[in-house]
Amino acid sequence: MSTFLLVHGAWHSGRCWERVVPLLASAGHRVLAPSLTGLGDKAHLLGPEVGLDTHVDDIVTLIIEEDLTDVVLVGHSYAGLVISSTANRVPDRIAHLVYLDAMVPEDGESAVDVHPMTQDLIDRAAESGAGWRVPPMPELPPPLGLFGVTDPADVAWLRTMLSDQPVLCFRQPVRLDNPALRRIPRTHIHCVAGVPEGIERRPVPATQPNGSPAQVWELPTGHDCMITMPAELTELLLKLT
Repeated sequence: MSTFLLVHGAWHSGRCWERVVPLLASAGHRVLAPSLTGLGDKAHLLGPEVGLDTHVDDIVTLIIEEDLTDVVLVGHSYAGLVISSTANRVPDRIAHLVYLDAMVPEDGESAVDVHPMTQDLIDRAAESGAGWRVPPMPELPPPLGLFGVTDPADVAWLRTMLSDQPVLCFRQPVRLDNPALRRIPRTHIHCVAGVPEGIERRPVPATQPNGSPAQVWELPTGHDCMITMPAELTELLLKLT
């Protein structure tokens, strides 16, 4: 049995994994899919002081309190930063890092550094008077949809779990200064359909930090693949066990 810890991206909640959790669990694995502070069932905790460090604390605390070991830590989108900093703090508890269509930062980088277009979202929020909170990205015509989701029923469901994201989440830098972090194997899963204009994915180096060849898989769907291709995503994740 492996332990999968699934970390959602910006604006989302732990509910976005509802189609993946039972599939992993039915294969005999333990699965946790928490909502990060200020989002989903924790939206009442939203405030300007909530940032990337808050979300890293969320996941590190969960790992320690549940005494999780050999964790397959999956980070979607913005959560690529969260899982990176988490693994930097508790590398001995992490068996594998999975960057699911995710930001992959270097030490000292923020979300704005990894995806400069994030600054545009922050600027628009400031101009609209939202200030410290950034509303979810708008739905776009197909094939882009709402975070890559185009089925009307799925779009309606997704809307029920979206919340504003604090600006500090995009501005705080990761800390990746623990040498043990480099030993953790990585897998990158890219969603290659309906990529919005302005989103440029960094090339994955041919060699992982631990010296092994890079492992990059693709799914022919939009960004929120846990909603649009849960079975196919689960099949890939199960290859890591």
